[in-house]
Formats: sequence, structure tokens, C-alpha cells
Amino acid sequence: MEAFGPLQLLACYTRGVFPMADAREDDRIFLVDPEHRGVLPLEGFHVPRRLARTVRSEPFEIRFDTAFDTVVALCAEAAPDRPETWINPVIQDLYSELHAMGCAHSVECWRDGVLVGGLYGVSLGGAFFGESMFSRATDASKVALVHLVARLIVGGYRLLDAQFITDHLTQFAAEEVPRADYHRRLALALGEPADFGDQPPLAGDEALQVISQAS
Repeated sequence: MEAFGPLQLLACYTRGVFPMADAREDDRIFLVDPEHRGVLPLEGFHVPRRLARTVRSEPFEIRFDTAFDTVVALCAEAAPDRPETWINPVIQDLYSELHAMGCAHSVECWRDGVLVGGLYGVSLGGAFFGESMFSRATDASKVALVHLVARLIVGGYRLLDAQFITDHLTQFAAEEVPRADYHRRLALALGEPADFGDQPPLAGDEALQVISQAS
């Protein structure tokens, strides 16, 4: 039997499923294909007014893919609002391999040389699958998300998968779609060319302008 590795994981994403673990200490993983899927719109992404002011003020240095493994590790840590996570060492290793293949990316918020927030996900065709985010400073993960959306729009992406709807995501106009609708959107996005790119991050005003023009 072939071992479950990064290529098998990518094949799962093309089928609309993703891995999780029951607990950080559990080395087993299972695949999830929710009946309803959370999706963040790239056309119509909403940036709340207060957050837009924060993005413009540029409280963080934005970087892409400079500390991918650290972002995943920090996402895996427990936090006051998240005492347990589903990211176990097996999942960490799989995504590290995807990153080395150029199929997984991180968005990072740095302040005074310290990584204080960020997110990571998987890129396939014109689809980006958001996996997890963390924040050690006010609004850091939200600012990272705004810069991710701008990057995806510039790169020609068609789908931003958020997996599950949360209160945190509803403020950005996230929607919950039935499984069949998600699979249809996924198939269309996978057939579209897109490029995450390696260009420098946009300034805060520029990122907001890109999002506004796409809405």
C-alpha cells in the first residue's frame, strides 16, 4: 500500500477533501468533505472599516513564505480562544513538504523582528485552500488575510476555500455553500491558471485598492 504523502494530499484537495486530526497528540489523520463548505469571495471580499484603517496604517511588516514552518507550528499551538488544535506533527510534516514543492504558502505579519501573526494554505490551479491562522497581536491574522486576498486577486485565483464558517470569517462576507456547489466551483477553479508569485507584498493602501476594484 502506498504511503500517504504530499502527492496523495494534493490529490485529496482536487477531490474537495482535506485532512484533520482529532487532537494535537494524536498521530492519526482523517479526511473531511463537509456537507457545507465555507468560501471567502475574492470578488466581494468585505474589509470592515476599522480593519481597513489598520491595514492602511501598516502596523506590521508583511512577508510571504519566509517562515512557513514556523507559521504552521504557531497555528498548531493552543491559545486562550483555542485550547485544542487539529494540527498534529504528521500534518505539519505533510505541509512542510508541500511548501518545499511550491504548493503551500504562508502570509506573515512581523513586528520588530518577531512573527506575531499569519496564515498558511495550499495552492492548486486557481484555487487556494486556507488551512489555519494565528495571531499574537491585535488584528494580525486579519491583516494577513487581507493581504492574502489581494495577492490571490492579483495572481488570478478564482476560489478561496475557508473550510468552515466561523464568526471571525463572517465579517469578510464569507458564505456557506452546499457540497455539490463547492465541488462545482472547485472544478472550475482548478482548470484556471493562477500564480501566487514571488513579488514583494503590496502596501496597505494598494492591497485595499486591489480588493475594492475586484468587488
